[in-house]
Amino acid sequence: MPKAKITPSSADTAPASYEAALKELEGLVQQMESGQLPLADLLSGYQRGAELLGYCRAQLDAVEQQIKVLDNGALKAWTPT
Repeated sequence: MPKAKITPSSADTAPASYEAALKELEGLVQQMESGQLPLADLLSGYQRGAELLGYCRAQLDAVEQQIKVLDNGALKAWTPT
């Protein structure tokens, strides 16, 4: 898997999708676990990872709410946040 590069542009952009956020997050974790990053990059990687994790959790919460609605017999459109 190619490693995600921690850059200012990636840190300032919202992920295109849940899958893109998860892929970027996995790349960040691999980089951080490698022990090869300078301290400043570790900090920015941690911050970006926290943003991505929050985004993924919000997407999962939105889907969970839609499933609850579906379980009650009503269909409600889901719009990503």
